[in-house]
Amino acid sequence: MFFTHAKGKLLLTGEYFVLDGAEALAIPVRFGQTLQVSVGEDIGKIHWQSRNPDDSVWFEATFCWPDFQVLYASDDKTANTLADILRACKRQNPAFFIENQSYIVTTQNDFPREWGLGTSSTLIAALSQWAGVDPYQVLFETMGGSGYDIACAYADGPILYQLQAQKPCIQESVLNGPTEHLFFVFLGKKQNSRDGIARYRERVQQSPELITAVSDLTRQFLLATTLEKWESLIREHEQLIARTLELPRAKDLYFPDYPGEIKSLGAWGGDFVLATSGMTADDTKQWFRERGFPVCFSWPELF
Repeated sequence: MFFTHAKGKLLLTGEYFVLDGAEALAIPVRFGQTLQVSVGEDIGKIHWQSRNPDDSVWFEATFCWPDFQVLYASDDKTANTLADILRACKRQNPAFFIENQSYIVTTQNDFPREWGLGTSSTLIAALSQWAGVDPYQVLFETMGGSGYDIACAYADGPILYQLQAQKPCIQESVLNGPTEHLFFVFLGKKQNSRDGIARYRERVQQSPELITAVSDLTRQFLLATTLEKWESLIREHEQLIARTLELPRAKDLYFPDYPGEIKSLGAWGGDFVLATSGMTADDTKQWFRERGFPVCFSWPELF
């Protein structure tokens, strides 16, 4: 009846400051989440099941008409969050779910959820497409955030993302530099984005100067044509965020002897980091593997 695949995301530049209007460079990844809907027989109910990449079920629930009350859930917190998202969809489109309807909904990630590539954002994007509603409005009413991850869900390539008067502005972009020197390493330290945002809000007052500085770094990253320039921009970006959040840089914390540069992505200090490398792909992966970080993707492998 309905099927879609929403892509996950990574934020290369502008983390946190994108919330206050800075331009940020975001990229959709090939990993994501599928949503499949079929007609059920249990009128007035939605039977929901979420699966891992290996087909094992990590969550299931049953919701009923008229307001997505939870009749059963394997996890109450997840069910309540999902019910809020479904209600936000219905507020925009009252015909989304009515009394004489019944659905069986199955979602499945094709990446481990702990990777932090956008389990929630891909769900909101996919659900909004099914419901025929604005996914940004659903996000802002429920999970919060800047919306760059929603923009990535159905993007074809890198995007330049900015909030202007709290409205998403999206521009297709191209990286001019040597992407074969970029690698993405999973730290195994899953971060809650909302916790990171709260820390940012505690320490930063809105500053036009900082917003301009971050936007300028984003633009320079797009225009850079050499690995050396990228590494210089990464150092500058990392130092700016480190001062702002009063946290050590990821390179200082995890990889002080790494010969290239390291940049935190998204929720600072967790999930994936960006690594530049002058070594071969095999040697780069071996370097991280020997230090206990086996999940390392080259640019072509992730996109």
